[in-house]
Formats: sequence, structure tokens, C-alpha cells
Amino acid sequence: MQQNRSRVRQQRILDAALRVFSRKGFRDASVDEIASESGTSKGGVYFHFPSKDVIYLQLLDRTVARLRNKIEAAMAEHDHPIAKADAALLAVLRTFDKHATLARFFMVETLGAGRQFQSRMAETRAEFAGIIRQHLDAAVDQGIIEPLDTEVAAQAWFGALYEVITGWVLVRKPERLEETYAALRPLLMRSVGAEEIPLSALMES
Repeated sequence: MQQNRSRVRQQRILDAALRVFSRKGFRDASVDEIASESGTSKGGVYFHFPSKDVIYLQLLDRTVARLRNKIEAAMAEHDHPIAKADAALLAVLRTFDKHATLARFFMVETLGAGRQFQSRMAETRAEFAGIIRQHLDAAVDQGIIEPLDTEVAAQAWFGALYEVITGWVLVRKPERLEETYAALRPLLMRSVGAEEIPLSALMES
């Protein structure tokens, strides 16, 4: 019972911190503001998280885990390797489309938060690009696409997605982030010489 209450309190603090960091950025946000936003005392925040840095890293890790779960669930719906890579990118878009505050925290505020957080983001980008590369490699092995440098291609795919999401966070156009994928997708497919699977098949999944 006590452990459950503690976990609920931790999540409430992290949820509050996400809102504060998204509004003010890491440097201007204070533990006092996080405490006030979460309805917790400053001492209560420090009881669960020894520093603002730890709170931020916990938020990054929680966001990465959420994205990873969404990606894995989306890819599990498909057998074709290009469809799996396709579904992974669409899952990221859909997640941030539904959680704009999360998108701002993850895509924008972390850039100015400090070197340790940028390093964590670099690891995350490498992890997700690695997922794309894995399925591009499978497509090459199965003769679906011609041999190519899948590492560079995967970095380009995820980098393009990153730029699209960042731009959307800043200007909020179009209204639905998912709408951007209809324009981005043909460019990605042509970049690796893949035949397009109907987008409707992914949108319905």
C-alpha cells in the first residue's frame, strides 16, 4: 500500500515537472514551482528526487519508454520490414500528436537543458534509428530494396521525422501532426527505393 502511494506521488511530481519544464525550460524551472504544480511540499519533491537534474532525466527515461512501447506495438501489427519501419515512425508522430506538452519537452526544451541531457537524447536517437536500420537491413536481405548504407538511411529517416515534429511543436501547423506524414512518407520511401505500401493500411492500424 505504502509503495503504491509512493509511486503515485512520484508520477504526480513527474507529471507536474513535465508541465513546468515545457513552459519554462530546464534552466528557468525551479523545484519550488514543481512542488507547487504537483501539490507537494518542496521537501516531498526532494524525498523522491534528490535534484532537478534527476527529475529531468527521469522524465526523459519515461518518455523514451513510452515511445518504445508505442513503436513495438505498432510494428507488431506488420510482417513486411518496410511496413514495420513505416509503422514505427507513424507511432512516434501519433504519440506526440496526442501529447503536445510531451513533444515540446522532448524535442525542444532538452536541446537547451545541458550536456548530460543532450547526451541522453543522442543515445535515444541512436536507439530509434537503430530500430529503423534493423528493418531496412531485413528489406535488403529479402531483396525488397537494393543494397544501400542502411545506417545513413535510418539516421536520415529519423532525422527527418525529428525535424518535422520540432517544427510542428514551434508553430503548431498543420493542426494534426499526423497529417505531415502523408507528405514526408513518399520522400522516405524514394530515398531507399521502396515501393509504397498504401498509407491507409498503416493509418487504420
